[in-house]
Parts: sequence; C-alpha cells; structure tokens
Amino acid sequence: MTDSTETMRPRRATRKSGWKVLLRDVVVIFVIAVLVSFLIKTFVARSFYIPSGSMENTLQINDRIIVNELQPSVFPLSRGDVVVFKDPGGWLPAAAPQTGNPIQQGVGAVLDFVGLGASDSDQHLVKRLIGLPGDHITCCNALGQMSVNGVPLKEPYVLLPAGQQAVSAKPFDVTVPAGKVWVMGDNRYNSADSRYHMDDPTKGFVPLSDVVGRAFVVSWPVSHWTWLSNYPETFSGTEVKGK
Repeated sequence: MTDSTETMRPRRATRKSGWKVLLRDVVVIFVIAVLVSFLIKTFVARSFYIPSGSMENTLQINDRIIVNELQPSVFPLSRGDVVVFKDPGGWLPAAAPQTGNPIQQGVGAVLDFVGLGASDSDQHLVKRLIGLPGDHITCCNALGQMSVNGVPLKEPYVLLPAGQQAVSAKPFDVTVPAGKVWVMGDNRYNSADSRYHMDDPTKGFVPLSDVVGRAFVVSWPVSHWTWLSNYPETFSGTEVKGK
C-alpha cells in the first residue's frame, strides 16, 4: 500500500518549483524588456510631446511625435526635415521645478528611462530644417518667398496670418557655417526660431551636435496620426554643386 503523505510531498515540491521558475522567467523577461526599451530610447527612437504652436498646422499643441535618433548621428539630415534639438543656449526659459508627489515623479522617471515618457520635452525644440552647412538663405523676394542657394521655395506647410504673403516678417540673409543648421517653425509669424536669435552668440544657428533626431511620425492622438514629410519637391534644386 502506497503512503499518500509521501506521494503528495513531491507534488507540492514540484508546484513550488514551477512557481519559482515562472517568477524567474517573468523577472528576466521584464528586465530584458526594460533594457531593450532603454537602448532603443537612447540610440534609436524616442517620444516627445509638442508644448507650443510654433509648428502649426503641421504639429498641434500636445501632439506626440516619434523621433529617429539615428539622424544625424548615423544618417544625414535633409532640408525640410522636422528636427528636435536641445536648446543651443537662450532659446528657452529655465526649466520649471518638478510638480507632483514623489510617486508620480518616480513613475515619470521610469517612463522617461524606458522611452515612454517625455517629461523633458519642454527643454527641447522642434522646427523644420531649412538650411544645411554651406547653404545661403535669404528672405524675402518680391513674391514673399524665401530662397535657398538662389532657389525660391514654394512652402505648402507654412501657416501665415490672413492677408500676409511674405513667409517671414523678419528679412534675413545668412550663410550656414560648418557643423550648424538653420531652422524655422512652420507657423512663421509665431515661432521664435533661428531668425530671432541672430544676435545670440550662436547667431541663430543650431549645432548639429544639439540635434536629437528627425521627427518622422505623429503618434498621438490617433486622430492626428500622420507621417511627417520633408517635402523634397520644395527643396528640389537647392543642393550646392560640389558639396
């Protein structure tokens, strides 16, 4: 006759061992997922939200965008790209102190770490890249157009106030230095972009080293979902020969 107590002990031990294995696997999967998310956020792509209306109507306030961080670190940028960049110095006010209780701040920090949060969005800027190193940019001609390397641009993405024809209220004539870019908001009469920092030490140019990446899609809200174009037809013919 089999002793039932001796029979149950191995079964209980097996159950306990099975739960331990399951718990271990869940922890391992979680850690791997966090590390992969961190690596993607650090080197490949991350999310930002739009805090201002300087890129309307392309981007709306509180839109979320996904940024390809391989540009310009691995792949070059193009004229017309929508880029996110760190403050080159003096473009933004000082960061506001953190709000919320410690738990909310902790959750926010974790989401930032894995790339799902964007608490530092208000310390970054998003604009359209107009000029690459070596480009000569002027505004405006008799039709109110901006020109890049002598080529007048037809800019379908620009938002202008009613009755305005010129794509910039402020005239300018600049040549982009090596290692820098010239950026402008699509909402041209409501964007403190390169034009309005020409008296700064950077002369309004943004160092390529400050560019976080190229925004390529609006991810939220769903009703705003769209790919972000760099309008190659607008900048056709602007390439400098020999560059």
